[in-house]
Amino acid sequence: MSRSARLFDLIQALRRRRRPATAAALAAELGVSERTIYRDVATLIGQGAPIEGEAGVGYVLRPGFTLPPLMFAGDEIEALVLGLRWVEQHGDDMLGAAAADALAKIAAVLPAERREEAGDSGLIAGPGAPLAATALALVELRRWVQAERKVRIAYEDAAGRRSERTIWPFALAFFDRARVVVAWCETRQDFRHFRADRIVSADPTGERYPRRRRALLAEWRKREDIPEPI
Repeated sequence: MSRSARLFDLIQALRRRRRPATAAALAAELGVSERTIYRDVATLIGQGAPIEGEAGVGYVLRPGFTLPPLMFAGDEIEALVLGLRWVEQHGDDMLGAAAADALAKIAAVLPAERREEAGDSGLIAGPGAPLAATALALVELRRWVQAERKVRIAYEDAAGRRSERTIWPFALAFFDRARVVVAWCETRQDFRHFRADRIVSADPTGERYPRRRRALLAEWRKREDIPEPI
């Protein structure tokens, strides 16, 4: 591996992490020695990369650092194209439009040969099974999730039993056959999952729920044994 490629991989490894990464962890991921990591970090800092940390503690890349899109590898471009095409077909109307716009922007700034690869990708996002109709506008739900707002809902379970709940929605899961609201339920005083097509009505209370969405999501991931993002 060339030194420039190794430096790029090191930047990418730091970008994927939300928490400081030790030299040992980075060395294991990149297949190099810790001494090489120390040397490469010093080189990147000298070239202006906003890396904070120190040996023995760990390193973190400050937000806002960007790399030119021409650095995307072929597999990375295919992953982006496939993911955006899936969202275009399976997200709500606003997400679908945003995915199409993002794909057009990426294609516009790619070098010519990479642009052809993106357009000729043989990876196809299939249509999937038809989704049940839902009375809940997913666009509105995403806004309530982002704003960390309590929502009063009327919900029907699989047996048709209806209940009234006040929930703290903090995530929305897009499955092939359903959309699922992940929330804290004040009635049950626990995490619950609500299928969007079974929510009969939903009204925001105007109140912000007392815990941060990030904390709820982290606790739910731990409860469900879902690994945290790197």
